Amino acid sequence: MSNNRVDKANRVTWIGLYVNIGLTLFKLIAGVFGQSAAMIADAFHSLSDFATDVVVLLGFRFIAKPVDKSHDYGHGKAETLSSVIIGLALFAVGFRIFWVGLHSIYHVYHGELIPEPGVIAFYAAIISIISKEGLYRYTMKTGRAINSSAVIANAWHHRSDTFSSIGTMLGIGGAILLGEKWRILDPIAALVVSVFIIQTSIRISLDSFNELLEASLSDEFEKKILDIIKSVSGVISPHELRTRRIGNYIAIDVHIEVNKELNIKAAHDISTEVEKKIKAEFGEETFIYVHVEPAK
Repeated sequence: MSNNRVDKANRVTWIGLYVNIGLTLFKLIAGVFGQSAAMIADAFHSLSDFATDVVVLLGFRFIAKPVDKSHDYGHGKAETLSSVIIGLALFAVGFRIFWVGLHSIYHVYHGELIPEPGVIAFYAAIISIISKEGLYRYTMKTGRAINSSAVIANAWHHRSDTFSSIGTMLGIGGAILLGEKWRILDPIAALVVSVFIIQTSIRISLDSFNELLEASLSDEFEKKILDIIKSVSGVISPHELRTRRIGNYIAIDVHIEVNKELNIKAAHDISTEVEKKIKAEFGEETFIYVHVEPAK
């Protein structure tokens, strides 16, 4: 695990953590004084962002550890586990916002009056949109640059907060401008936004669960691996390819056939060349095992 990669992941996550602490407190105060259920729900969403920032930071403490005797394939799964936790946390937040919005709408239809949201809640939503969209773009750029599923998942958590705040802004704005009958827009906005949050959480969770369950890489990816192996002089027939992802890295097991007249050293040199070409394409920390067989 590159120290530079860990440093970049930690830096962007610490920045997100500080922003989320400030936003949570600000939106909670704005929601309480502005009497906005949507803004209070939005504040708890920012609180969940803070929690997932902590998960990423803890995860990268394990990811940074090198291969050791008890972890022959390193600690990359800690990154995948972090992504799973973020996805589940995001689902919980989305479901909570959905339930609170649904509960408010139910009471409105039974004659309960929703208080008019205050302007402070509207301004808080705008500030949240600007800050969280900027944080999403910065985090996503970093996550893609270092190829980190955990950082990318955290970026989507920031983006879900942006969506949440957009819905909150529209709901609060409509409730303020259109009068008493339209105050229901506040919980409706929270309801709609929760659906987007839940969709994002399911996608993140499924991808990460597949990785934890040792899912193979895509057919396209495996075809690329086989093409590289076939390009090595002396390889006759690569087969029995098995692949999986370990955090940021990939593991490859493959059997190759070589001319049965070759001596052990020549056959070994071919397998070494296969390893070199694979690592040149996918990184020096790729785990690869090549089993050599005599061609039939």
